[in-house]
Amino acid sequence: MRQKINSILFVSLITIFAACQENPQTSKPEITNSENAVKAFKQTTEIPSGLTTPNNVTTSIGELKFTDGAPLPETAELVYENLDRMRGVDIFLKCMPAASVRQLMLGPEELGANAFNKVMITEDLMDSKPLFLTANTSTLYVAPSLNLKETGPIVMEVPPGMLGAFNDAWFRYVGDIGPFGPDKGNGGKYLVIPPGYESELPSGYFNVQPKTYRVWVFMGGSIANGLEVAVKN
Repeated sequence: MRQKINSILFVSLITIFAACQENPQTSKPEITNSENAVKAFKQTTEIPSGLTTPNNVTTSIGELKFTDGAPLPETAELVYENLDRMRGVDIFLKCMPAASVRQLMLGPEELGANAFNKVMITEDLMDSKPLFLTANTSTLYVAPSLNLKETGPIVMEVPPGMLGAFNDAWFRYVGDIGPFGPDKGNGGKYLVIPPGYESELPSGYFNVQPKTYRVWVFMGGSIANGLEVAVKN
């Protein structure tokens, strides 16, 4: 019964909103002296026409039908189907970043970079063949992938001249590396800390604490002095 009442209220509110949009300027109902006119009493309220629910409302999801402001069963079903569809689309959009970064981690693992001390590096510049998300053909890429569930806190030493960032398993930004990060382009040791870790931390590190155990790191190396110099760095 509660669900049915909620359905009626929900659909009625949508219809009232649509009706108000179509009739932004409300007007008082006309009062006639005919014999069929509704008799007014002291507590009678004049209801603006913009607040009433019509029996038929044309919407982007189809025609909604009502009786005395109450949605017919097929109208309630149509609205809830649309609500489920909108929620499904919302979930799909929100999970796209997670699916993307997952493949960015699984791809190098399949190539052999499947441990914390095995790091993918593009020794040559990319061309149009690799199926790599947003990569360009003028940057030397280094992409460590961390699993803090297996390793616990881990130190990642970054050489000078790198530019990049830490990302968690939902592809959310965690922190910068390089000129915009704490090392200011000079390189340094980053201490990556698992979520919920509460033990005392040593000094002398740039601390990074993501909200997930899986962390994907991307860095680009400058090739201003040549590709070989960048690879050795």
